[in-house]
Amino acid sequence: MRQHDLSTPRRGGHRLAVGVLLGAMVALLLAGCAGGEMRGNASTGWLPPAVTEGGETVTTLWIGAWIAAIAVGLLVIGLVVWCIAAYRRKRDDTELPVQLRYNVPIEILFTVVPIFMVVVLFYYTARDESALIDTSQEPDVSINVIGKQWAWDFNYLEDDVHEVGTQAILTGEPGAEETIPTLYLPVGERVQFYLTARDVNHSFWVPAFLQKMDLIPGRVNTFQVVPTQEGTFKGKCAELCGAYHSQMLFNVKVVGRDEYDQHMSDLRASGQTGLLGNDLNREPLMEGQTVGSEGGN
Repeated sequence: MRQHDLSTPRRGGHRLAVGVLLGAMVALLLAGCAGGEMRGNASTGWLPPAVTEGGETVTTLWIGAWIAAIAVGLLVIGLVVWCIAAYRRKRDDTELPVQLRYNVPIEILFTVVPIFMVVVLFYYTARDESALIDTSQEPDVSINVIGKQWAWDFNYLEDDVHEVGTQAILTGEPGAEETIPTLYLPVGERVQFYLTARDVNHSFWVPAFLQKMDLIPGRVNTFQVVPTQEGTFKGKCAELCGAYHSQMLFNVKVVGRDEYDQHMSDLRASGQTGLLGNDLNREPLMEGQTVGSEGGN
């Protein structure tokens, strides 16, 4: 019987190459849009460089997960290519290959290996998450961060002073930065945040910390950070909370202890003494939820 060559010109390889090239260009363009302190590199897995001890943990987990994912991807692609090359139809093949209904060893392998991979990834994720939300160590500084539509208030508990934030006025003109609330933190000291919400759900997010946590009405959520680098970093609400969600911004200034103490003195001098009460919230805190050493999640 005469056999017909059904092969057609293959352009899939060219299309794949073009797709990879376009993807790489898009990734480079998006990376170039990041701000100076936000732009990572290969050593950070293209995450923002960590400026806290917890951020270094997140970076390590992120890079490890990508290494595992790339290794598995290359293995799968290699096996696919090998199967295509080794078992392709020859020109002199006139019969179908042996048809198998199942292969128990291979099916067991394809079941056990993915489960093992998921268990390993879950273990490292759970381990690092537990470390990131652990608040068992005594903090050097405690701050009650209060989210409200659409700004932030900060209570510095040990110093018994507060700072009231107002909504950022984004006009595109110079000076808009001065309208954004600023949270001060001492470098190299353990800070514990007590997060509460005045009205609706918010989310406290400083991208350079590589960590965020929600503010939920009626609850006190807590976590700790140890800033390792001085500087000014951007913060924002990461939970859609209404019409001006995009303007719910703040700055974080990580400074030396002397400058931190000076800022506390400046707040006292300006009359911002005492703490802003959470009794101003729309919903009262649930039983057992208090701001201080005994409360929180």
